[in-house]
Amino acid sequence: MSTHKAAGKARQHVSPAGKRLGVKVSAKQKVSAGEVLIRQRGTKVGAGKNVKVGRDHTLYSVADGIVKFTTKLGKKFINVFTSS
Repeated sequence: MSTHKAAGKARQHVSPAGKRLGVKVSAKQKVSAGEVLIRQRGTKVGAGKNVKVGRDHTLYSVADGIVKFTTKLGKKFINVFTSS
């Protein structure tokens, strides 16, 4: 029977850095054009009014305004409403 633990690859494992995903702004918060609203993998939250989708499914604002989260037919959306 062995008296020492094996020193294989499992001990050298280093997990990768987190990708900082998630919601970056909250409801009723003021945002400016170009500001990132949500970073996500896949479109878990859809783009609503004045919001566009980046190529990595990031949602960002295209206008200055106030953020509002809505639900339509069971799907979540994020909108930016302008003050005018």
